[in-house]
Amino acid sequence: MGIQWDDVVVIQHGKDDNDPTIVTVNCPDKAGLGCDLCRITLEFGLHITRADISTDGRWCYNIFWVIPNHASVKVDWERLKNRLLSVCPSCLFSYHLNLQPATPSPPLVYLLKVWCVDQKGLLHDITEILCNLQLLIQKVKVMPTPDGRALDLFFITDGMELFHTKQRRDYVCGYLIDALGESCISSELQLAGPEYGHPQGFSSLPPPFAEELFTSELLGKKVSMHPLSQDMTTLKKPTIVVDDSLSPSHTLLQIQCVDQKGLCYDIMRFAKDSDIQVAYGRFSSSVKGFRTIDLFLQQRDGNKITDPETQKTLCSSLKEEMLHPLRVIIVNRGPDTELLVANPVELCGRGRPRVFYDVTLALKGLGVFIFSAEVVRHSTEERQWEVYRFLLDESRDFPLTSSKARSQIVDKVRRTLMGW
Repeated sequence: MGIQWDDVVVIQHGKDDNDPTIVTVNCPDKAGLGCDLCRITLEFGLHITRADISTDGRWCYNIFWVIPNHASVKVDWERLKNRLLSVCPSCLFSYHLNLQPATPSPPLVYLLKVWCVDQKGLLHDITEILCNLQLLIQKVKVMPTPDGRALDLFFITDGMELFHTKQRRDYVCGYLIDALGESCISSELQLAGPEYGHPQGFSSLPPPFAEELFTSELLGKKVSMHPLSQDMTTLKKPTIVVDDSLSPSHTLLQIQCVDQKGLCYDIMRFAKDSDIQVAYGRFSSSVKGFRTIDLFLQQRDGNKITDPETQKTLCSSLKEEMLHPLRVIIVNRGPDTELLVANPVELCGRGRPRVFYDVTLALKGLGVFIFSAEVVRHSTEERQWEVYRFLLDESRDFPLTSSKARSQIVDKVRRTLMGW
């Protein structure tokens, strides 16, 4: 349609270091594009403080105001621009000369082996390095040895899609060794062969644990094992008002809720997986920790959502997605203590970005040692889930038999995941 390549994604930095960076995406529309854009900003460790999203079904114009989630996050803005370009339809056409398949083939999974001196917090340090290199963690296996070392296996994909080049693979291994210093003994990177099976295997959880994590009726109920701390009780009541009178062709949802990390992604993911088009969305800036959001919606056939029961189901499901985008519990697994963190998987098969990063960051801050960790998939009748399983090691500061210590761990992990 004549738009210049450099005008598809425009990144404008604020005049002051504390000012948000403005990211503008102006391109032909496609189903779920808003979700894809929000997901990529989350992958890069960015928080959307404000957003305006609009589309007529053919062309979209999106503006995001973003800031880093943590002071330690290092954003490569040029890589971010390229990643955003890669999901825009006009850019896909340019890359593949209109010959791309309807469903892109999944990226190849590589196995990164890291031999290291085992110590508290090292797993998070490695995870942070991988995130800064735009490597996406699909599965992790931590295997400590009796001599104080550990073999960490990371099944990863490359956000830059350059692992087919020896230069990129050598750079990742060399960068990791240099960054870890004496803690790293060696690192190897190779294509994950069929002998490793599916990069994210399916796991069967004991029924009580599965019910705790995956119940579909959490609204209005207390989380039985680990209730929210007292100062987080306001999170329980997001409000959604439906208005069909304001627009002749759209249903308006007016939302008020607590601000949290990934909020825009969670709402747009819900719309994408529910096959609902957000014709216009305004995510206002946080005021005293609360956000106001206006969404003008249509069904994919172009009609409003007028059926009262459909509206009720829509609001109930959206509230649950906003209130419980992640589930966190601690359980006993035989003589061991296991931390379980679960998040829903998109219908396209993608999990939530940076969950492993945030959990290991929280545990490092508490001084809790991770004995082993893995990422698996779990299927329920309603959907598929990504489950992060961490076996925790006993320590003086956090005796894992203490209910107080367990609640403190769950609370810290929740807060880190949600950005509170």
